[in-house]
Amino acid sequence: MDQKPLGLLTINVKRGINLAIRDHRSSDPYVVVTVADQTLKTRVIKKNCNPVWNEEMSVAIKDPNVPIRLTVFDWDKFTGDDKMGDANIDIQPYLDALKMGMELLRLPIGCAIKRVQPSRLNCLSDESSIVWNNGKITQDMILRLNNVECGEIEIMLEWHEGAGCRGVTSSSQGGVSSST
Repeated sequence: MDQKPLGLLTINVKRGINLAIRDHRSSDPYVVVTVADQTLKTRVIKKNCNPVWNEEMSVAIKDPNVPIRLTVFDWDKFTGDDKMGDANIDIQPYLDALKMGMELLRLPIGCAIKRVQPSRLNCLSDESSIVWNNGKITQDMILRLNNVECGEIEIMLEWHEGAGCRGVTSSSQGGVSSST
């Protein structure tokens, strides 16, 4: 049985920072985002270890406990693409902030709702703020890539709920429930 999504998560893949060299002097990186059976990919940026993508991709979130995986690859014309690292995106603190609902309307624009510190349990390389801005809640993150000698990816998260979405509300059962 196919369940309705909680909502759509837009992931803005902003840029790569100090990505690993996989070709002669540089790399041709692109990013793949995977959530359950959904896979989305940025364009390839040729010969650049500090690429700027600024590409938005939206994924339907049905189960907030399913990991969101970000993997960076180096595109190769004649051989298989080389892996340049990966990171999991932890959206639980972001979803917790969304549950504040109407209380957010009293906050000033640009107010940080929550600050998430880097830890062994997330891939953050620096503190990440969840911010209320012009009626939207966003979270900027710099993710430290795993399984590689160096590299980080800067992203921004933004949540959307529309017709057919269950929505995010407070609940004592795992924190996410249907709203009708």
